[in-house]
Order: sequence, then structure tokens, then C-alpha cells
Amino acid sequence: MGKPRLSAKERLRVEVLSKIHRGLITRSVGAGLLSISYRQLKRVYSRYALEGNSGLAHGLRFRPSNHLIGVERRQRILELYELKYGDFGPTLAVEYLLRDDGERVGIETLRRWLLAAGLWHGRRRGSGHRQWRERRAHWGELVQMDGSEHDWFEGRGARASLMVMIDDATNWTHARFFPSETTAAAMTVFQEYVSYYRLPRALYVDRDSIYETTRDSTVDETLRDAPPLTQFGRAMKSLGVDVILARSPQAKGRVERRHGVFQDRLVKGMRLKGISGLEAANVYLAEEFLDDMNTRFHVEARSPEDVHRNVPRGTKLEHVLCYEESRVVQNDWTVSWCNRILQLDRQHQKLVLARKKILVSELLDGTLRLTYRGIELSWRELPSKPVAAPAKTKASQPPKAPYKPAANHPWRRSNRPV
Repeated sequence: MGKPRLSAKERLRVEVLSKIHRGLITRSVGAGLLSISYRQLKRVYSRYALEGNSGLAHGLRFRPSNHLIGVERRQRILELYELKYGDFGPTLAVEYLLRDDGERVGIETLRRWLLAAGLWHGRRRGSGHRQWRERRAHWGELVQMDGSEHDWFEGRGARASLMVMIDDATNWTHARFFPSETTAAAMTVFQEYVSYYRLPRALYVDRDSIYETTRDSTVDETLRDAPPLTQFGRAMKSLGVDVILARSPQAKGRVERRHGVFQDRLVKGMRLKGISGLEAANVYLAEEFLDDMNTRFHVEARSPEDVHRNVPRGTKLEHVLCYEESRVVQNDWTVSWCNRILQLDRQHQKLVLARKKILVSELLDGTLRLTYRGIELSWRELPSKPVAAPAKTKASQPPKAPYKPAANHPWRRSNRPV
């Protein structure tokens, strides 16, 4: 076992006790130098006189802790980790070991075991300088939104995109799986968020084509001094929600870090549940994962006031979150939409719609709405565009025989002199 290595405190005691032993100072003075009572000094000096320097070492130094986990239990936990949680970090593995296997172990204890067994390697992270931005003060003041395309099912199903919305002040998160990150996906997850929490004041998004357009302004937009908007941007403007475009991924760091949490914890949770499709993944998200994550990672806002707004009275959210474009009514009272021919009904004849612009809206469920100055128009879809009758052509006539002048025609007269 060898001699115990003394601590700095114990080495100081050796120095004072040796002076007492040599008669250089009294025990009362030594007790004052060591900041202990006279009776305590007598006990310490007795051990020193009998055992020397080693008598000052703590008596439990080489004894195992009463809380020591046995070798068999340690091996069982490591086998469970290797079998079920091979790529889990120590923090996440401790949660699942306690919840699913009934094994309680400390995070740092498991980390030491994994490092010693070579089952896990710590990651050293480094980054450049970033400017810290303070959280918004109120819940609903700013919500960050972004999509994360990833192999969520680890080959058990097709790749998918997770649309995530996270409140900047509280970390409260809403998410939903979609086949890909599209305008319809952004509108759908936003509609779900509003149904739960009402309208946020502002959205913080990246510069994806869903949120920012690079097309030139039309003549009407130039005259109105209005910038060109995407379908999503137009919907947010109608609802009074500001759209703030981030200039870098780090600018919307909260939602980016939340992607990391999802790609770690959610992927492994779905693996243990055997989930391999979007429908089952969305059920798991809504009924289990999001509640647990929001409870675990929620923070209190600086101000308790909730600044979410109600949807304006008379506004139907599904009529705003849609694809919307203007179309010119043809002389035959038809309009075209995505290779479909829509015939307006005769009952709108008083509106004199020919050559006028109407608004065509396609809702997220595929329903079409046609409106003119706020009036909803009735219509029916034609199977095909009516074909105009061909123009009448003259009946074909046989070619005429070449004209032959008569024998007495002046052209046949001889020009010779009589």
C-alpha cells in the first residue's frame, strides 16, 4: 500500500507538531497556529507521537466508500450501455438507464467508467468569437423557426425534415415532421403553433427561398413602394407578424442548438421505440417527447407577461396560410390555375368579370377559393379547355385549263405587211 501522500493541511500539522515535539513551542501555541482546540491538538499529537507522519493521514484514505458500486453491478451497467445505448452520451444514457432499466448511476461516474472501458470519447469543442445576444424579455415576443433535414430514422425510413419553432425567451418548443422543408410545411407548423399559443409578435428565420425572394419587384409593387414577398411572407404580413431574416446560422443559435438536441435525443428515442415513419414520429413527438423536453429545458422569461396576440376577428387562419395569386378572367369567363381550367358561374354576370383580375387561393388541404374584391365566386372545373371551331374555308375548285386565244384573236393576227 505504501506511505500515504500527505495533503498541504497535513504537512502544516507535521511542521507544527515537530516543533512541539522538540520543545520549541507549547501545545497551546500549536493549537492556535492550527486553528483547533487544545483537546483536539492533544489527540492529534498522540497519533503523531505513536505513528509519525503517517498517523496524520485521514483514516478512510485507503478504505472503499460506503457508496461504492460493486464490480458486478458496474459490469451489468456497462453491458446495458453497450447493448442499448452504444452512441449515447453519459448524460442521456443515465436518464434512460434510470427510466427504462431501473439503474441509478451518477453522470460523472458513468463517464469515468466509459472512458476507462474505451466505450466513449469526450468531444473537445471550439468556436470563434461570437457576440452574445440577450434573450427577449417576454414569451411570444420572438420565435425562431427553421427546418432540419436529417436521416431521422437511421435508414429505417426515408429522410425527412423536422420543422422546429422555439421561443427566444423561454426555450418552449413546438415541432413536426414533414417529407421536406417547403412553404406548405412552414405554414402548417406555424398554424399548429398558433392554435396552441396564439400569434407571436415576430419570427426569426434564415434566408431560405421560403422566406425571402430574389425576384424583381413588379410594376404594382414599385408604385406601392412594397418589396416583393414570398407566399409565406405575404401571409405573415396579413397577420401582422414581423419576419426577421438572420444573416448567419449562429444568429439563430437557439433553434440551431435545438436541432442538435433533436438529432441526438429524438433519434435515439425513436430507435428504442422502433419508429420508422412520419405518422408515428409525429405522434411520439406530440404525446411524449416534446412535453418531456419542454419540462426539462424550459427557462423562465424575464417578464411574466405573455405577449402572444389573438388572431384578428373575422380572419380565418386557413384562408391566410395558403397559396394566393391573381388571375385575369378570359372573355369566355374562364381562368387557369396549375393546368386546371376554372369556369365562373353565370350568377356573377352583373360583376362583368371578363378581362378583370380575380384572386385565386389554394388552401393547404387543396381547396380552391376564387374571390373578387372580397366576394367569393362560385365556379366549376372544366375537363379541358374548349376548342374553338375552325374557320370556314372555301371549297376547293379544280384548276382551270390554260387559256388559248381564238383563231381570230388579235394576238394571232400576223404582223407581217400585206
